[in-house]
Amino acid sequence: MNCIIGADKKNCKLLEEFIGKSSSLNLFGTFTDSISVRNQLSKQKDIDLLFLDIEILEMDCLDFINNLHYRPNIIILSSSDQFAIKAFDISVVDYLLKPITYSRFCKAVDKAIRFFSRKEVSNNGDNEVFIKKESSLIKLKLKDIIYIEALENYVTLATIDKKFTIHFTMKAIESHLPSEIFIRVHRSFIVNKSMIQTIKENSLDLIVGDTIKNFPVGKSFKDLLLNNINMISR
Repeated sequence: MNCIIGADKKNCKLLEEFIGKSSSLNLFGTFTDSISVRNQLSKQKDIDLLFLDIEILEMDCLDFINNLHYRPNIIILSSSDQFAIKAFDISVVDYLLKPITYSRFCKAVDKAIRFFSRKEVSNNGDNEVFIKKESSLIKLKLKDIIYIEALENYVTLATIDKKFTIHFTMKAIESHLPSEIFIRVHRSFIVNKSMIQTIKENSLDLIVGDTIKNFPVGKSFKDLLLNNINMISR
C-alpha cells in the first residue's frame, strides 16, 4: 500500500522507521502540517493509507477528514483517546495512542491491509455477496442493493423487490461494502450512490424502481456525501 505520514517530527521519524520494516508499505512522503497533507492527497490519488497525528491539525479531526477531497484509509495517532469514538464513527482504520510501539503499529497495519483488500472490490457491478436466509445462501449483486438500514443488532439489505435481514452491526456491514458503490448518509442508512437522484438540505431521494424513496441525511455525514459526488456549481 502507498502511504504518507502527517505528524510531528518525532513521530514522523518513528513511523518512517516502522514503515521501513514493512514489506507491505511504500512511503511517499512525510509532512508536519495538515495543509501539506491535504495538498498531497489532492494531487496524488494513489495514496492508500494516511498516518494522521491529530495534534498537527488546525481544525476538528472530524471536519478535517470529512472535508478531504480524496480520502484514503486512515490510521489516527493521538496522545488522548477523547476523539476515538468520533474517529471510529467515520470509519478510520485504527486509533493509536502515543507513544506508539512497533507491535501496536503492526496490528494497525494488518488491519489496514484487510480494509484495503475490501475496498479494492471493483465498481463494475459484477461483484456479489451471499446472504444467509434460513438454511440457504442467496447471491446478491452489489449493484442491485439499493440501501441498507440499521435495526438495532440487525441490518436490512433492500433490493427493488426483496429485503434481507441479517445479524450484523451497521459499522461491520459498512466495512464490508466497497466505498466506490456505497456511502453512509445517516447512522441508520447506507445507500447505493448510483441511485441518488436528488440531495436536499437534510435528506436525499433514491430511485427505487419506478418510485422515489426519501432518506434522511445526518449532519455529520453531509460533507462526506457532498465530497463524493461530481458537482458543478456557480
